[in-house]
Amino acid sequence: MSLVARIATLAQRDAITTTGIVLSGVWLFLVALFWLLAPGGEGTQGGIARLVVMVGTILPLVLIWLAVRTARAIAVLRAEAADLRQRLAQLRDTAAPRGAPRMAEPEPLAEPDRQPRAPAPVPVAPRPLSRPLAESRSPAAPAEGRALDPVDADTLILALNFPDGPDDSLAVSALRRALQDGDHARVLRAAQDVVTLLAGQDLYMDDLPPDPAPPAVWRRFAEGARGSAVAPLGGIHDAAALDIASSLLERDEIFRDTAHHFLRHFDAMLMRHLPDMDDAQIAVLAETRSARAFMLLGRIAGVFG
Repeated sequence: MSLVARIATLAQRDAITTTGIVLSGVWLFLVALFWLLAPGGEGTQGGIARLVVMVGTILPLVLIWLAVRTARAIAVLRAEAADLRQRLAQLRDTAAPRGAPRMAEPEPLAEPDRQPRAPAPVPVAPRPLSRPLAESRSPAAPAEGRALDPVDADTLILALNFPDGPDDSLAVSALRRALQDGDHARVLRAAQDVVTLLAGQDLYMDDLPPDPAPPAVWRRFAEGARGSAVAPLGGIHDAAALDIASSLLERDEIFRDTAHHFLRHFDAMLMRHLPDMDDAQIAVLAETRSARAFMLLGRIAGVFG
């Protein structure tokens, strides 16, 4: 937790404690006032009467300090959550210039052109994966009443690799097109978060070429096979990368949640689309930055045995 967040939390906790002390004092004052002003009774009080008096006096104090403790814990959790969100935003801002994909704020759609809306075939031949990745722009939602054409496999593959720079028009166009589909947008944003966090640790997917797995193994994975049956998918063996990612999964709660979120969505995407891809498309998919992150984290998480 940052120093500012810690100071703010301590100040809030002190205010809560002061409130608890004031409420306790008010209650004890009311109890004392009751004893002073209550008419005297005849005879000696029985045991049950004394027990009721004790419970009636102590129980409100217990409830007050239970509420104080709960409020202090909530204040700490809120401060920690705000600090973690700030850390994640700082990681994104510092990692983006060094190779992490970044999707900017949406821009309004241009006037629809008069050409057919079906995307043109996109070449998916392997191309060099450079370290710098420039900003790409995410599209706004389509105009009301316009039905979206399905995103073809070649467009999805280009989007999963993210653009190499502002001049990578094919990848930028593919990314914008894929982000208009809700399912694809969830996968791409989850992949973006994971790759950004890894880049913040100087771990870049461009530096981690995997050992190629046969397309048949990818197909078995899409059909539900797990463990040793799909072990070749854990084809990233860089010891330093595995150590860094494993350490992040163990000690960083934000990264752990982000990684598991990404693994679930990428897994679901493979099950939906891999059966419709040919072997060449699967081979190119396995070389994308998103797939490399999936292979790295899946290996550490034990998805591949």
